[in-house]
Amino acid sequence: MSPPQLAALIRGHWSIEALHHIRDVTYREDACRARIGAVPRVLASLRNLAIGLARLLGWTNIASATDHYRSHPADGLQLLGVPSG
Repeated sequence: MSPPQLAALIRGHWSIEALHHIRDVTYREDACRARIGAVPRVLASLRNLAIGLARLLGWTNIASATDHYRSHPADGLQLLGVPSG
């Protein structure tokens, strides 16, 4: 394996670890007690979706984005095109 290939492999590994770190620290994934059937995979997918959407919207701090939309749910509904009454 060449040095550039090894470097790419290492970067790929740590990008996955960074995502798991965000899911665990921000969304407390490791503390989740859902263990039946597809529920853990569905919840992980929803967390990944939330992280991806926050990044697409320009958020660099996912915890701040989560706090913002938790405190201002109408903003999140507006992004989805759902009227917030």
